[in-house]
Amino acid sequence: MALRNILGSDDPALKKHSRHVADYNRRLHILLDDMRETLLEANGLGLAAPQVGVLRRTALIIDTSIESDDPEGQIVELVNPEITMCCGEQTGNEGCLSVPGVYGIVTRPQQVEVRAFDRHGKPFGMTVSGLTARAVCHEIDHLDGVVFTSLAERFLSDEEIEMMAAERRAAMDRDAAAGREGPPATGDEPAANDIKLAANDNKPDVSTEGH
Repeated sequence: MALRNILGSDDPALKKHSRHVADYNRRLHILLDDMRETLLEANGLGLAAPQVGVLRRTALIIDTSIESDDPEGQIVELVNPEITMCCGEQTGNEGCLSVPGVYGIVTRPQQVEVRAFDRHGKPFGMTVSGLTARAVCHEIDHLDGVVFTSLAERFLSDEEIEMMAAERRAAMDRDAAAGREGPPATGDEPAANDIKLAANDNKPDVSTEGH
């Protein structure tokens, strides 16, 4: 596995529509392995192939509903994902690893059903809600050339970002005192870097996916 560079929002690749994956081969497996390492290093909740310069319909998300002491155990690989159902609504903070230091308010479905294929071409489906639903929507947007900044109702001020960071630190301190680890930094919080769904600047990666 190898770390890959995460493209910035000014890169034209992030505005392009990704192509369908036709071959479930070693090349795809290498891409997925590299994306796993890159996502874990970024401490985010999601990463799409276009963010590492590959225009293929492939994304990773961390499903926080999966109980695991290791974030890698929560990673779900989505090849050729398609949202088949949405319900409800959630409005909250979102950021992106490709847009460091920028966070906005974005409305997403509260719950989504998604169909996809695993790295071997086996189809599967999943229903996710809350933060994971936000991550799925954020990452699939990347596959369609959409960055969260085009969807934001407004952007957060530096004061709001710092307040979120403080709240996140307090929550992590409470978790540590209780003898448990909190969920991985997500785009919906401080100190994370898509969903970071956001960045390496010690500010919250206000999520998504990821941002």
